Amino acid sequence: MKGFFKWFKSSTKVKRWMFLILIGIVLACYGMARILVSEELEFTELAQIIATFVVGFVCIILGIIYIQKRTLELLVQETDSRNIEKDDVKSLIFNKKVYNQGPKVVVIGGGSGLNTVLKGLKHYTDNITAIVTISDYGAAISNSRKVLETKPLEDIIDSMVALSGNEEVMKAILKHEFSRGRLKDLCFGDIYLLGMQEVFGDFSKSIEQAKDVLNITGKVLPVTLDEMTICAELDDGTVIESREKIPEVVNSKVSKINRIYLSPSNCRPAAGVLEAIAEADAIVIGPGSLYTNVIPNLLVKGVSKAIKESKAFKIYISNIMTEPGQTDNYTLSDHIRAIVDHVGRGVIDYCIYDTGEIVPEFIRRYNLEGADLIEQDPKIAKTEDIYLIQRNLSYIDGEYIRHNPDAIATAIIQLICEDMKFRDKQNDAQYVMLNDRVKKTKKSLKANKQEVPKTKKHVAQRGKSKFANKYHERILSIKESDGKVRSGSSRRANRREEEKAKKASKNKKEKKEKKQKAEKAKK
Repeated sequence: MKGFFKWFKSSTKVKRWMFLILIGIVLACYGMARILVSEELEFTELAQIIATFVVGFVCIILGIIYIQKRTLELLVQETDSRNIEKDDVKSLIFNKKVYNQGPKVVVIGGGSGLNTVLKGLKHYTDNITAIVTISDYGAAISNSRKVLETKPLEDIIDSMVALSGNEEVMKAILKHEFSRGRLKDLCFGDIYLLGMQEVFGDFSKSIEQAKDVLNITGKVLPVTLDEMTICAELDDGTVIESREKIPEVVNSKVSKINRIYLSPSNCRPAAGVLEAIAEADAIVIGPGSLYTNVIPNLLVKGVSKAIKESKAFKIYISNIMTEPGQTDNYTLSDHIRAIVDHVGRGVIDYCIYDTGEIVPEFIRRYNLEGADLIEQDPKIAKTEDIYLIQRNLSYIDGEYIRHNPDAIATAIIQLICEDMKFRDKQNDAQYVMLNDRVKKTKKSLKANKQEVPKTKKHVAQRGKSKFANKYHERILSIKESDGKVRSGSSRRANRREEEKAKKASKNKKEKKEKKQKAEKAKK
């Protein structure tokens, strides 16, 4: 009985349809009663009775349809532990097949950008495949890897954490390092994956099985199991054969990256990678380090070809900030063109880029490190035959500017929903679930949107982003302030250098005079 009365709570949004059905019944009964009690009816009276009956009947049908639709939404919400806001209807039971049969999404990349997308998508579907770069060969090896002789698994473990129901607990477990005994300095994540590999006999299969063992949403696949090195060739001909040294050498040479390539160049994709791409409903590339996380995945043999042949939505998520030593002064179109230059056209159909407003003071930290907001040049980007989608993707996480996982996932799922609507699948359970979640997430994002301080109006500059136009004066003020600080520091440094030089010259002169006096004394 208690569960029955919960249906009448305002949060369930069911009473309105019950009321509509009640109105329909009253109108239908009124029409029938008029016919039964009337001995003679004129045409106008008969038309009114028929109209009343039809309206009542339509109200009943609409009420039944919408109450069923709302019931389905409640069923989805009630059994979805990943909901941000759950409706308290504990008596409902739902078959999890709605999530298991959700859209198949493949996310390609590495690092924190990839994990951001995974965190958002796991709220919509269980059919997620993360294809991760394993490219730390040659980098400093941890004690755990030395002892266990394992592959570089850091990115794979991070992706597993991102797909878990409780990220904090999963991170604490998989990244736990033992502090005593024979296991001292060994990482539990390395031990676990090594054990799974010995049980199942195959590295890719062992990672795939982690979905059921660790109860994570989706699966994680390495893009290749072959040892590979990410190499860069600069405009001046310099070749860098270490992923870690690329930013440092680029900055020291003051030369841009001409191309990225893999050594060896014939790396084979891991088992399941090409199959996942072929079966996907959406393929997401990025965000992340363009030359060390995004493009290297596409260079593995057969990967870019499989993406081009796939009928899925091919979506590139643009970065928000440039990356020192990789994409200095790059615009939106420069990022897209770099991918096209490496693997050709057909890998990207849509590009989702940020149009959010960030207070300039938060960008100051990035400016001091050599990074800046990516300039938006959609007119040039459109020449690459790519559909551009503007979304407010950025938010402030402490002192960092990050992609909002919910905003990215909503933009991706909305594309899938629009495609389903185009194919007349509005009444499909999958569409109802996805569309309802998209609406709720949009409301939540709108409610949590941070207020941006108002600034003075100024003249818009051609080729600059909306952000640069709005905060032009404040950005200039900050840069001038930083310039003064740096120039003051440089003047003090120059003064100290001059004093040191004078002192050294004086000491040298004194030594020379002493030497000359000593020679005269000998004579």
